[in-house]
Amino acid sequence: MATLAACGENLVVCCGRNLIAIHNNLDREPFVFDCSKAEQKPKESDNKSEDGGSEEKGCDRILAFAFSTSGNLLALTDDNKHLVLFRTNPSWECISTRWVVRKCTSLEFTRAEDLLLVADKSGDVYSFSVSEPEKPGQLKLGHLSMLLGVAVSPDDRYVITADRDEKIRVSLLSLPHNIQSFCLGHCEFVSCLSIPLAYPQWLLSGSGDGTVKLWEYESGRRLQSLDLKEPSVTQASDSDGDKRAAVSRIALSPDCSHVAVLCERVPSVQLFRLEKALEGQLTPCERLTLSHCVWDVTFDPSGRLWVLQESQETPIILYTYTQDCWESCPEDPGLRRILDVLCSHWNSFQDSAGVESCFQHLYKVNFDNMASYLQRKQERIQKLQQKKGKKRAGQLPQSNGASKKKRVSLY
Repeated sequence: MATLAACGENLVVCCGRNLIAIHNNLDREPFVFDCSKAEQKPKESDNKSEDGGSEEKGCDRILAFAFSTSGNLLALTDDNKHLVLFRTNPSWECISTRWVVRKCTSLEFTRAEDLLLVADKSGDVYSFSVSEPEKPGQLKLGHLSMLLGVAVSPDDRYVITADRDEKIRVSLLSLPHNIQSFCLGHCEFVSCLSIPLAYPQWLLSGSGDGTVKLWEYESGRRLQSLDLKEPSVTQASDSDGDKRAAVSRIALSPDCSHVAVLCERVPSVQLFRLEKALEGQLTPCERLTLSHCVWDVTFDPSGRLWVLQESQETPIILYTYTQDCWESCPEDPGLRRILDVLCSHWNSFQDSAGVESCFQHLYKVNFDNMASYLQRKQERIQKLQQKKGKKRAGQLPQSNGASKKKRVSLY
């Protein structure tokens, strides 16, 4: 799925195997990185997994990317297990290419920007040094199920991980085997995490159960839960599992007063106000309805909202908050330049176009074996009754007076 992020003066779009970085203000050529041209792993270990078996080669599709807090660094990982580190200022430059053990799902820089944390599909988190860009990763912690998100507290004290089995774990970053708390309450996989910098004690989480929850993560206490299921989704038949709306993105404005939440396959963006009340308050304020499926959303440093959608004519839309509502800005000169770049690279979006769900394989599969058990039990009872009936019918001719007299004589 195509993804979007804004940091500093750069707006970055990842689609397929390409990363496209566009300057927000200056009319300069975009920086484009093609993962298929990244440095290749040495042949002696190219197709070997950690246990020595052969492993299928990936397709160079970008799986995750992340900016550092300052925006001076960006890291991405792809389907071929590259981990590429870039410097963005004063110009884009590839610092290093390393390799991860397993395909990754989420990346996060520490606040100090000295470490890059990488969560993978096997449930492990590895840390990679930023100051030593050629140094291999070190295993930090592990879950028993696939990891889908990783976050670091603003003071770099905690690492927060979310997995397929509905758990959010809060661990000490320096000693990850020490678990501070669990944030439990989701009914499906936890798909995204976000910590508002203005409220560093809080955590926002989204899930495949269609809810967004607000936590005080150090204690594991849930402060609020909001159900975001769309009416058009809930009206679908219960047997159609593809209609469940997983929360795919939680984006925060720079001042953390606005929160944009996106559910996959839904042509709208739900906006909230985040306020510091006694228990924390996430208040719905507006819904932006679009004519196309939304891929991703992000806020830029100025607090403007960018929406990436599945439309070749208008792949990106810009909104500005004015007079207590969000308004589209189609005439913004920066938007026109970005539209021209994305339209010229539309072929890169083909892998994301028409994709119904990135999370469908993560949902639990419920097996109702009780009905089949009761049916088999009833069939056994009927067969037993039929067998007994046939046996009685076979003994009936022998049930005469002599036999009765013989049975009485036995006593």
